[in-house]
Amino acid sequence: MTDEDPKPPSDTTPPEAAPASAASAAAAGEPAAAKAPGAEAAAAKPPAAKAAAHPPPAAAAPTGPTEPAPPAGMALPAFITTLQRVVPGSASHVSYYLGDWTIVVPVAHLVETARHLRDAADAVFDFCSDVTATDWPPRAEGRFDVIYCLYSTRHRHRVRLKVKVGELQPVPSVTGIWPSANWLEREVYDMFGVNFTGHPDRRRILMPDDWQGFPQRKDYPLEGPGELLMENPLDWLKLRQAREQADIE
Repeated sequence: MTDEDPKPPSDTTPPEAAPASAASAAAAGEPAAAKAPGAEAAAAKPPAAKAAAHPPPAAAAPTGPTEPAPPAGMALPAFITTLQRVVPGSASHVSYYLGDWTIVVPVAHLVETARHLRDAADAVFDFCSDVTATDWPPRAEGRFDVIYCLYSTRHRHRVRLKVKVGELQPVPSVTGIWPSANWLEREVYDMFGVNFTGHPDRRRILMPDDWQGFPQRKDYPLEGPGELLMENPLDWLKLRQAREQADIE
């Protein structure tokens, strides 16, 4: 035995190899590791059903406002019951919504109903504050609702009159009952083309006299009436002056 210390034996144990993947094990011909319980069932689960290819059909266009009836047990105002008694057939429907009363009136009874509501002692609707309209093209019995907003300065109550009219159906003017309706009816004629009859000055009030169509109708083209739609008002005035000059010549 020599004086030199013997060298410690070298560690010849190889390091632990990393676990082989399932793919490499399959390539080497070795069996793959066992799958966790339930994995095969999860893999065999069918995919979730896809959403419907076509969206549900769109809802039909409304044909008019709801016009709810008064709540059960609510009494009609005295001026409405008097109107129903004195002018038979004047109120085809009475609506109450958010504290406001609306009387739907046939066109044939419009002037008679309006005069009664102005003169009756329990009504005295001496002021027509507004006349407007709404357009319901899908409605068969008349596409327009013409609405008269009335106010009594004596009794301080309000009511709305509403008539349903067709596109060319005549609507008698109420300017002889409420002079304030003059310009209001002109605006409704200008924007909707409602055929007011008996008006003292039925002509456009907002649009030029030779404007094409009625801008507040729902079938009015969004891009305007066509060749008369010009971004610069001066161009339109030049065109109008040229037409007038041609008429003079």
